Amino acid sequence: MRAVGSFDRTLAITTLLLVAFGLAILYSAGQTDVPTRAAGVWFRQLVWSGIGFTVALLIYQVSPRILEWVAPALYGFGILLLLIVLAVGTGAGTAESSHSWLSIGGRQIGQPSEFAKIATVLMLARHLSGLREPPRSLRDLVVPGLIVGVPFLLVLKQPDLGSALVFVGILFAMLYWAGARPLLLFLIASPGFSLLLGFSTLGWTLWMIALFAVLAFYRPYILDSVIVYLANVVMGAIAIPIWSRLHPYQQNRLLTFLNPEVDPQKAGYHAIQSKVAIGSGGWFGTGYTQGPQKRLAFLPEQHTDFVFSVVGEELGFIGVMAALILFVVLFLSLVRIARRASDPFSSLTVFGILGLLFTHVFENVGMTVNVMPITGIPLPFFSYGGSFFLICCACIGIAFRVAAESDRSAYHEF
Repeated sequence: MRAVGSFDRTLAITTLLLVAFGLAILYSAGQTDVPTRAAGVWFRQLVWSGIGFTVALLIYQVSPRILEWVAPALYGFGILLLLIVLAVGTGAGTAESSHSWLSIGGRQIGQPSEFAKIATVLMLARHLSGLREPPRSLRDLVVPGLIVGVPFLLVLKQPDLGSALVFVGILFAMLYWAGARPLLLFLIASPGFSLLLGFSTLGWTLWMIALFAVLAFYRPYILDSVIVYLANVVMGAIAIPIWSRLHPYQQNRLLTFLNPEVDPQKAGYHAIQSKVAIGSGGWFGTGYTQGPQKRLAFLPEQHTDFVFSVVGEELGFIGVMAALILFVVLFLSLVRIARRASDPFSSLTVFGILGLLFTHVFENVGMTVNVMPITGIPLPFFSYGGSFFLICCACIGIAFRVAAESDRSAYHEF
């Protein structure tokens, strides 16, 4: 048995390997034949790594009881920052037109949405851990929906679809861990499917028939069934009007997600170049620092949004699998820590962190292979960036503390 208060070895080793892997890829991303913004980012990320490890150690000293107590204040501060950034925020990278960064004197200092994510995890964990029984109906989801819905809408307003979707991932992950039935999670997700299928009369009709069959077979609360079915009708009906109100560039992004060749020089350029880079890697890649798409800067934002494409191009299928396996080990470690946590708040917080990181990985990797829309979302421990890296380190610090607390409880029981 490990000493009381020691670090979780698996989580520590996996995190260090991910950070080292990320630094190596960022170094390669800066090795180009033409000038790019990726030059030298690996060293700046190394500095951020030192700061991030310090943040993780500091967070490790904070008891989950204190985090639970300050959760409302942190959540309120996060909402305040999101309101401020809507008024005076700036864009960056693939989201130059957004209002997602705070700047002082023309220098960007961070994205409030990253802080809001972990603040939302803590606030939602505080609420769900105080329930006497798991959520069983839509009425039980009103407060969790508001906790997540406010930052979701504020981030969507920036607009930052990628980060907004992370809040949805956090909500579903934590509701599942709190004991909500899969049917209930399906019901609250169903209007989203109606919105997507609303562009096809046949597809939406078949979906509504299938939804009616599910409601009739499983028989949830009558009021819940009526509300869910009406919500699906409304979402299907407004799909086309919403499409017509989108700006042309927004329509092009969605169209090129389905078929990048529709606009290969503009909206579809990122997806095409990413797929070419990853596809050219084959089994073993083109060689570390030798990727032609990267060296000629055909690959856009190769140090941030599309850093995973560098992995695929230069290290091939083997490198991609190595990175994904490290992420899987990280996620399994967080599940184990959440299961062994000494109290519901700590358990829900760690699983919320899992939901946060998993959604980032799923969205980022998905957009590089064109199975997800390009949303400009970073890959944990790989993408260059200070604010997100520090939040990732803070999340790991919380997980370390929860693991240590569970060890301490087991020791006293023994």
